[in-house]
Order: sequence, then structure tokens, then C-alpha cells
Amino acid sequence: LLLPPYHLSLSHNKYTMESKPTVTQLLSKPKEEVIKMLGGIYEHSPWIAEKFYVDCLEGDSDNKKDSTISNVRELYLAMSLVVDEASTEIKLDLLRSHPDLCAKIEQLKTLTKESQEEQTKAGLGSMTDEEKTSFTNMNNVYKAKFGFPFILAARNATKFTVLSAIEGRVSLSREAEFQGALVQVGKIAWMRLLAALDTKDRNGFLTCHVLDTANGCPAEKMRIHLNRLSPPEHAGFVKEFITNSDGRLDGGPALKGDDFILGTYEWVFYAGDYFARKNTTTAGVPFLNDIPLRFGIDDPEEHYHVPLLVSPWSYSTYRGS
Repeated sequence: LLLPPYHLSLSHNKYTMESKPTVTQLLSKPKEEVIKMLGGIYEHSPWIAEKFYVDCLEGDSDNKKDSTISNVRELYLAMSLVVDEASTEIKLDLLRSHPDLCAKIEQLKTLTKESQEEQTKAGLGSMTDEEKTSFTNMNNVYKAKFGFPFILAARNATKFTVLSAIEGRVSLSREAEFQGALVQVGKIAWMRLLAALDTKDRNGFLTCHVLDTANGCPAEKMRIHLNRLSPPEHAGFVKEFITNSDGRLDGGPALKGDDFILGTYEWVFYAGDYFARKNTTTAGVPFLNDIPLRFGIDDPEEHYHVPLLVSPWSYSTYRGS
């Protein structure tokens, strides 16, 4: 399990959390500074940053794969392409560069500074003796079967997430798990980039749409609250909305610009009040009254559309665009 280090820049270069560079600022710096900052994005694999620089930033424009990288998503895609184009042997070395977390959970001092912070945030030290035994046994089977350590990327993973993941993945084929582990490595790199860079010029935004499936119409005049649950320093009530005649929010996106902060959010849909206004038959104690819906925002460049389809007896949602 590897999570994004919130102080990555402190351990890799002179930047502090208060002075993180934007992607454009970083890529305009000398080669050694770029590689120094990006060298730890992939665990013990600075060659990826070095190859990325040669492929994308070095030489004249005719020889560059992409000279227009301007945001963290484009940077991530360019770095991940280096991994994608590597040989199977090199990819296996990349997987084996990650620490064996089950061997000695308490001995965090053997890990890199980034991984120490990540494991502490995951709460692995809170495992009971029984859970540690189960974790270690499954990990031994995993390593013997696949030949590389168990890797999991999740920002707020708990010990239950870790135990569930290794239990489910240990039964996969080697080919499937090899590709799945590389996906996890890519997710770790993505979260480390987010932690290391300033994404203030983000283009992402959040929208919502509520449809009344009981009456077959947009849910007009439904009250909705938006709460931010994480990161802790930005947690709290964000805003109240009232849907318009189309079931959407007036005034454009619910979040955009500086308010579009990566983290965990919660819509609260006051469906009971809405159906009372519609005179829709409900139970004496409404089966669905206030509906909380939690979701995560992970990409500063994307449109997150989080709608609700609702009746007095059911609701559903999805990640739209």
C-alpha cells in the first residue's frame, strides 16, 4: 500500500508546501531541478523522470513527443507513457522497487520517507495480531505466486481496505495481477504529482442534476446542501442550492476555480421536503427523507457531474460528464 506523501516536495527539492510550482513553472526549470523533483514520483525509479525529460523536453521541437504539457494530467500521461513503453523486465523491476509492507509492518524505518508517511496515514499499525497474521500469510502466498510485492494505492485506505484488496487479488492470474499492480503504481504516481504541484489554474468543475423518477420529471425546487469532508483544512459546509425547473443548479457549476478542491464531498438531497411539495405518496416515516451522497474529486482538470435519480422508494447516481 502506497499513498501520496503530503510533503513530497520537502524530501525531493527546495520547494515547500507554500511554494509548490505549477506544471508550467516546473518544466521551465533546468533539467536537474525537474528530474530532482519528479524523480521520486515513482518509487525508487528516477529513470522514469529522466526518460520523460529526454522524450518530452530535450532537443528541438521536431524531436519532442510533446512540448505543450501545461497541467498535471498531461504531465502524468507523459510520464506514464514512459512506463507503458518499457519492457516487461523493466516493468517487473519497477514493481519490485516497492517495499514489502507485510514483512515488518512496525519497521517503518526501512521504507522511504514518502512510504513512511503513507503507511502511517493508512493506519497499518493499528492491525490486531490476528489481522497481522492473516495479512502476512496472504502476502507470503502473493509474493510466491507473483514474484513482486503487494501494491495498493488509496488516499484514505484503512486496514480493512488493505486486507480486502489482498484477499481478492491473490487469486488472480499472474498476467492479470501484473497489469493490475502497474495500474496501482500509476495511481500512486498520480497522487504524488497532485501532492507535489500547484494546481491553482485548474479547469475542473462540479455540476448536479436531479430527476424525479416517480413523477417522470425534473425535480424542481429540491433543496440540496454541499459539504466538503476532506481535506480537513477545507472541510465544512460549502453552499445551499435550490434546483431550477430543469432540476439543475442556477448560476453554473457548484464548484469551480479556487473552490474546486480535490477531496471527499457530500451532497445532501432533501427529498422528503420535495415529495411533500409534489404531494407524492410517501410513508408516515419517509423511507427516504434526507439523502446523503458521498463522492470523491481526484482530478483538477475534469468535469464531475454527480446527479440523482430519485423516488420516495429508491435512488441512484453515477459519475457523469
